[in-house]
Amino acid sequence: MIVRRGSPPDLAVDHLVVAAASLECGVAWIEERIGVQTSPGGKHVAMGTHNALVGLGPGVYLEVIAIDPALAPPARPRWYALDDPRMRAELAESPALIHWAARTRDIEADATRSPIDLGTITPMRRGDLEWRLTVPDDGHLPARGLVPTLIQWSGRHPTDTLRDSGVRLTALAGEHPEPAPVREALAALGFSEALKVSYGRVPRLAAMLRTPRGVVTL
Repeated sequence: MIVRRGSPPDLAVDHLVVAAASLECGVAWIEERIGVQTSPGGKHVAMGTHNALVGLGPGVYLEVIAIDPALAPPARPRWYALDDPRMRAELAESPALIHWAARTRDIEADATRSPIDLGTITPMRRGDLEWRLTVPDDGHLPARGLVPTLIQWSGRHPTDTLRDSGVRLTALAGEHPEPAPVREALAALGFSEALKVSYGRVPRLAAMLRTPRGVVTL
């Protein structure tokens, strides 16, 4: 488990976000790579999306998310840049790891730590799960997905009942054409060691997973 330890409240990696043009396509893509089945998730009516999940051990999971064609489009831009034409074009070619979320015990205080704006703290509910998370009003991904969404759960966490797949997150890495401000934001949140960001012409997030098929990089 990748965790930041420092003065309370601590932040830890909560989940990875894999997006796809359709949930069926995303589920098939991730299951083929990691060699385990996903578990059913649910619908996010406020965002017009639905998901499937893979448990990565206590307190950590992977989310496969896509626009749900059965839901009415939301009155606002969807989260995770899913309405962005560039993102839609990329996902039409292949599902991809696009983002990650960090769990916090004090979302208001921790959101102010980042020099990169993380967005508006937004309440959400899916079934008996309740949480608040940072979502930019236009739906964009902070630093193209390298700086995390902050999430604070109220009560139950998905991994409390999610089947443990045996897959484990072992490392995160990233590339960005302007890495300095990204590193500054990660340092402010205590994730300098957890996610190393180097220069790259195209922003990219990578996650290394230990799976039944060996180490897999998304």
